Amino acid sequence: MREGFALAEMEFSASDLARMRFSVSPMWEVVTSFRLLRSARPSAVHLPWAEQVRPRLAAAELDRGWLAALIPSSGYFPDFLNPVPAGHAPSLREELDAVQGTATDAVRRDLDHLGRHLGGPPERVRSLSADPEGRLGELAAEIERYWELALAPYWQRMRTVLDADVFHRARQVAEFGAGALFNGLHAKISWDDNTLRLVRRPQTLHRTTKGAGLLLIPSVFAGPGVLTVVRDPEPLQLAYPARGVGPLWERPASSRSAAVAAVLGRSRTLLLTELQSPASTTELARRTGLSAAGVSQFLTAMRDAGLVSAHRAGRSVLYARTSVADELLGTGPG
Repeated sequence: MREGFALAEMEFSASDLARMRFSVSPMWEVVTSFRLLRSARPSAVHLPWAEQVRPRLAAAELDRGWLAALIPSSGYFPDFLNPVPAGHAPSLREELDAVQGTATDAVRRDLDHLGRHLGGPPERVRSLSADPEGRLGELAAEIERYWELALAPYWQRMRTVLDADVFHRARQVAEFGAGALFNGLHAKISWDDNTLRLVRRPQTLHRTTKGAGLLLIPSVFAGPGVLTVVRDPEPLQLAYPARGVGPLWERPASSRSAAVAAVLGRSRTLLLTELQSPASTTELARRTGLSAAGVSQFLTAMRDAGLVSAHRAGRSVLYARTSVADELLGTGPG
């Protein structure tokens, strides 16, 4: 992945535009969210999320594992972490299979680039370079653990934002054409005379294969700039900040809690209200004053009804409110 501040230009053919598509990528959210967590001063927009997630990662020692070795707080991280998404919305497992299937020489090339960026590769990077086939499985397992702790409890909420962005951009193309899409995508992107211009660092973007297409990937965590992966003969990947991220982590007041309590009961409604932020049974019992056994019983019933989802976090389980519950409480988007 590359980013920066000087001007780069890439010409596109009619075939490129014909193959342009959008995709929602779990791996892009993994790498960009982890990079944000490594920042000493994360964006104020994402601070509520970061404050919830950081203690979980520290407890699981994921703040000093493979991802910490591969993803610095700024600058380059290995391109192989972002394989070309298959379809509109691949699963994390599908993308991890692609990561694990990366050719050995491509992994080593990316790690050499990372080592130069860091002023020398750390021990884990050297270990991965020495045995990509053996170590990529360990990396994939760590990414799965990170996903369960940091992203899975929030994924439905994130997908709502990402899908809404894709719908908006697709409508732009339909009504005004591809030029309007690019010129409105980000302040650092412009389109003119079949040329895509990006504000980047002073390095040439080498793309020898025309006609491979363009992948536009909205991201919750990619801001404030745009990120690219240029890897011939694959299509250019361009990740940009999705619209509507601002209120993502806000805690809207329930407009229907009294009415919902009349149906579900006060205790269940109280738990749903508290689950604006994912939490364990123990934490919910502490917050609400309900017994841990009672909380567990209520959560099981609401999970079976599709109102909450459960996500393994080490020895405990985090519960999160689903979009169905958001709509029920009147706290859903829009």
